[in-house]
Amino acid sequence: MPKSTFIKRFREDEDGAISVDWVVLTAALVGLAAGTIATVQDSTGVLTGKIESGMTNTDVNGSE
Repeated sequence: MPKSTFIKRFREDEDGAISVDWVVLTAALVGLAAGTIATVQDSTGVLTGKIESGMTNTDVNGSE
């Protein structure tokens, strides 16, 4: 196989470029999911603290 034919086929083959696109998109999606999970965990931690405080300061059976 002549060298010029190999180089021409290599330049025209786009399978590698598509794979790189998918890798980049997947990495972005994983990063976005990790950021979302971290944000939700922080928010639920604050909410849990407020619920705990409210339940601790509430008299349930009417006696002090």
